[in-house]
Amino acid sequence: MIAPARRAAYEVLRAVSTGRSTLPDAMARARPHLKDPRDRSLAAEIVTGTLRWRGRLDWIVARAAAREVERLDPEVLDLLRLSLYQLLFLDRVPAAAIVDDAVSLTRRAGKRSAAGFVNAVLRGVGRDGAPVLPARPPRVVTAADREAALDFLAVTGSHPRWLAARWLERLGLDAAETWVAFDNAEAPLTLRANRLYTTPEQLASHLARAGVETARTRVSPDGLVVTRGQPIGHPDVDPRLFVVQDEASQLVVLMTGAAPGQRVLDACAAPGGKTIGLAGRLAGSGLLVAADQRPRRVALLRRFLAAAGADGVPVLRADASRPLPFRPVFDLVLLDAPCTGLGTLRRDPEIRWRRTAEDLAAATARQRRMMAEAAGVVGGGGRLVYATCSSEPEENQEVVEAFLAERPEFERVARRQLVGEGAPDEVLTPQGDLQTRPDRDDLEAFFAAALQRTAPGSL
Repeated sequence: MIAPARRAAYEVLRAVSTGRSTLPDAMARARPHLKDPRDRSLAAEIVTGTLRWRGRLDWIVARAAAREVERLDPEVLDLLRLSLYQLLFLDRVPAAAIVDDAVSLTRRAGKRSAAGFVNAVLRGVGRDGAPVLPARPPRVVTAADREAALDFLAVTGSHPRWLAARWLERLGLDAAETWVAFDNAEAPLTLRANRLYTTPEQLASHLARAGVETARTRVSPDGLVVTRGQPIGHPDVDPRLFVVQDEASQLVVLMTGAAPGQRVLDACAAPGGKTIGLAGRLAGSGLLVAADQRPRRVALLRRFLAAAGADGVPVLRADASRPLPFRPVFDLVLLDAPCTGLGTLRRDPEIRWRRTAEDLAAATARQRRMMAEAAGVVGGGGRLVYATCSSEPEENQEVVEAFLAERPEFERVARRQLVGEGAPDEVLTPQGDLQTRPDRDDLEAFFAAALQRTAPGSL
């Protein structure tokens, strides 16, 4: 009988590999079928680890099988990936059980003729160990050094080669290595105190009484990192008191400078974490409107805000890449634009294999349209804050610079003003933009630029 966790892990991995689902959605569908919490935990660990280390696992498969992975049936390749991950990274699961389940799953997937091949590959690695991985070169001077560095980052560090090449050229080998290691580490559970109801200090005390230990986030003034225990679903923890949000993402709200009494639009609001942060800064006064494009995301946004006690925030469906249904009346518009998500590879490991270099151009074109439309609803003296969770300049500084070149009635908010409003100086660029980097800040890669409307301009 196949272990439930491994069967679920295979089904989730296939859903992600084929593009039918994201990892969170696929896991959410699998969870109800796993009654034992230990099985749910193991399935999640297997799938997340397999996706995180897919680049290295594929390299090992190619050498153990003596053929390129592109020649293998997709179902067989996914089975080899998740089984090798367990053999090489998990020490609490017996190797024989992993191999036996892999062979059974191969037959169950309708690939009976490949069962012997899967058995041979896995037993060979289990017996002989994995091939020696590409080593880090001592320096990058020659073309051969560069190729060795890319082998190290892409194979040993399990990142797409095209992305590793970008980081190597832009940051150098030391920084690129640190970034890759950050992405491959397990992300901590980070909370944002919901200031509609509590403060970080009060939240920490509330969690401590329930046996959940936390530490303050290093940069964000609103965050807590869970160091022991599980607050989500805990019977003694009030779920309205916090939202789960990465520390770098929390900093975007600081960049807005939102203040009580303002009229604020969160133009791409789902799932709603930044909306809650904005609501907390408004402190029950002014007007906050939240919008998103797709019906499913709008429904998700409504449920999220209601659960967090912010169900009084008006929510509407609107496409930010087209004219928005408002006059230029807002003091603040936050455009947390859809992007490649390349700054969140630690929390979302499947993104590294779904994105290509070509995706950057398409994302940038849409982001520029959204900037133009969002600017149209910013009132005189108001602020437009553009944000992404991308690591790449095309989606960040280059979008902002192109916008400013076309819209002279906007200018960057002065850097000293942002520091005074709470955005930490250490994560601001010389131009005044927020830019977090894993290699420098030990935070996921987020970007935000605050732009002020200094003249009416053309509406």
